[in-house]
Amino acid sequence: MEDGLNVTIDPACLQEPPLAIDIIKQLDVFELCLYAMLTFMSCISLLLYLEQCVYIYKKLPYPKKTTIIWINGAAPVISTMACFGMWIPRAVMFTDMTSNCYFAVVVYKVLALLVAELGGNVGFLKRFSGEPFRINTGPCCCCCLCLPRVPMSRRMLFWLKVGALQYAILKTVLSVLSIILWTNGNFDLSDLEITGAAIWINPFIGVLTLTSLWPVAITFMNTNSHLRSIKIVPKYAMYQLVLVLSQLQTSIINILALDGTIACAPPFSSQARASMLNQQMMIMEMFIITLVTRFLYRRTYDPLPSDARDEDQKTNVLVEHDV
Repeated sequence: MEDGLNVTIDPACLQEPPLAIDIIKQLDVFELCLYAMLTFMSCISLLLYLEQCVYIYKKLPYPKKTTIIWINGAAPVISTMACFGMWIPRAVMFTDMTSNCYFAVVVYKVLALLVAELGGNVGFLKRFSGEPFRINTGPCCCCCLCLPRVPMSRRMLFWLKVGALQYAILKTVLSVLSIILWTNGNFDLSDLEITGAAIWINPFIGVLTLTSLWPVAITFMNTNSHLRSIKIVPKYAMYQLVLVLSQLQTSIINILALDGTIACAPPFSSQARASMLNQQMMIMEMFIITLVTRFLYRRTYDPLPSDARDEDQKTNVLVEHDV
């Protein structure tokens, strides 16, 4: 009873997500075919990634090959975790945190790849030392046109790397903390009260995310013209697409569930149903990104000049260059 009106709420909308066995028992022919197809797509993504790892490991030198293996794994890992979350809804918090922790490392690896393609730390500083870098770029300062350009130096390169690396470390620490609090009943994504842990941890993770994306964007915006021959723009676009789909899309769907826009459908509560829809969409999206990424990292490119001044003296000989 509330304000003199009887409010009837379906008990299923307040229950925990169903067990995997309960889902299997209630699947009709169409849903069974859908689940089978999505599981197959997830398996294919993982197999393609493993084959790509073998190819990269044989063709590329260390440490570049480890960096590229990490970056290539973003879509397959997210797809695999989404498949587990689709079949086992009660594990969604763990699968999402695993995907997010992996992608946090990928953010740093993208910056490391940009530096490695330009000759590593030594070659990068040889090319750009003293050159003014634009820092008024997204996601933090894209509107701050008055910001001065900062000359590249060893110290600045160090802080760019720290800015990207902090997310990989702190995201993992906060994920472990969230799991610990969840086991004690203190962490609940649907609890928006000021006393809840989620309302404090999640915005802080959002700040860390923006802070880590900024140095990667700074490096890319100031160096992409030197890396056109190795198709760095579409590779960076794939990284940004994975970011938007895995972070922004998930957040929007969760907000719609909390707002009641996505209704509950027994045995799924509104939040569990929203999570299931997100996992299914993620599998299809990451499957496509896996195929595109595989194509991008198996191309023949012109070699980079050893120095920026040699750009006009490039030869027309093509060499096998997988990144």
